[in-house]
Amino acid sequence: MKIFKFFITKIFLRKVIIVFSVFLLLFLMNYLVFIAARSTVSTLQGYDEMKRLNQAGTYIANLDPNSNMNMGEIDKRDTQNVYDYLKNNNFNYALFTDGFIVSLPNAYDMEVSFAYLNEEYYKLSKQFKISQGKDLDFNYRLENNDVEIPVLIGKGLGDTYPIGSTIKVEDPVLQKQLTLKVQGILKPNVYHSNYYSLSSKQYYNFSVVIPVNENFLNNSSVDLQLNGLFNIILLQTSKDKIEGLHDVIKDNLGLEFKFHNQEENFEYFNEYYFSSLKTIALLTAIITLILTCLIIWSSLVSIRLMIKDFTINLLVGLSYSKLRKIFYGYYGLLFFINLVVLLIVTACSRYELWIKKDASFATFGLFGVIGMDWLSLLAALFFDIVIGIIVVEIMLWRIKKVPISLGVLQ
Repeated sequence: MKIFKFFITKIFLRKVIIVFSVFLLLFLMNYLVFIAARSTVSTLQGYDEMKRLNQAGTYIANLDPNSNMNMGEIDKRDTQNVYDYLKNNNFNYALFTDGFIVSLPNAYDMEVSFAYLNEEYYKLSKQFKISQGKDLDFNYRLENNDVEIPVLIGKGLGDTYPIGSTIKVEDPVLQKQLTLKVQGILKPNVYHSNYYSLSSKQYYNFSVVIPVNENFLNNSSVDLQLNGLFNIILLQTSKDKIEGLHDVIKDNLGLEFKFHNQEENFEYFNEYYFSSLKTIALLTAIITLILTCLIIWSSLVSIRLMIKDFTINLLVGLSYSKLRKIFYGYYGLLFFINLVVLLIVTACSRYELWIKKDASFATFGLFGVIGMDWLSLLAALFFDIVIGIIVVEIMLWRIKKVPISLGVLQ
């Protein structure tokens, strides 16, 4: 223990500024590894979700960013003309839109988002997996005054609205009161990735998923119909057929739409994603190199300054194997503290979303930390182990080259 205390106080913690610099660089290295790993995991999840769209004859709509949109000039008749064209020309399409905020009491006092999807999207996506209850039913009749529309709700709403319960609410797109019947509760942290940015996603722990049939769509407001067109997925179609739809949208809405298959969306995403990943990798490599050099240099300088005491310890029984254990013990503790700090930072960032009542990103888990966070922490731990082994072995190699005679003479 005295030997360990000697190395801690006289070698490792000899200069406060060096200790602080090492800790800061180590945290930056871990944080960059964590960010890269979490982004990679999130991207792989996005690829897995979107692979169902990557098939021949499937195209996804996207509003041209150069298109000037004036919502005030678009009315219900304009959007209905587009949907009528889709029906009359036998288009098969998957529709999904969300983000309609509703005031709905719940145990967490969170804002609640309504999401709308048609049957084709529900069959295609497979993202809205339930933990209990039954799948959505699209065969309700909206014209019946006593209709109870079956819905799925997020985990965060499950305690307040158990399966079989009804919710009376003013629907934001039909603009009338509806009775919703809870048919199923989603699994924790069900998410939906962005078509064009696969690493970006939002969660549905505080959402109500409402099935949209033809009658519902025709009676809905321009907001639902227009938002549904922005990312509408056309199935089993062709470029020639899409040209006609493009012209109809242009004539009725005055908007320029582009239609891409998912492979093209993948290529667009990869172009800037891998560029960002390379930048992170380069920064991580630079910081790691500086950190490694700083640790080795500062430790060797301290040993040379304390060569007399170091030599005495060698003469009274300190072996290089014990020295190796001391080094691994110290850097293991240092890496552990850094990982704990990183975990706290991650948990705080997740918890902040709960404080802000941000329903789209609030997640359930230990301290709010979810699976991809834990995997990323493991990646940072693995990186630390590799760096730790390299640093310790280089230091031991250099220490063995320091002549003991210098200490004996002193």
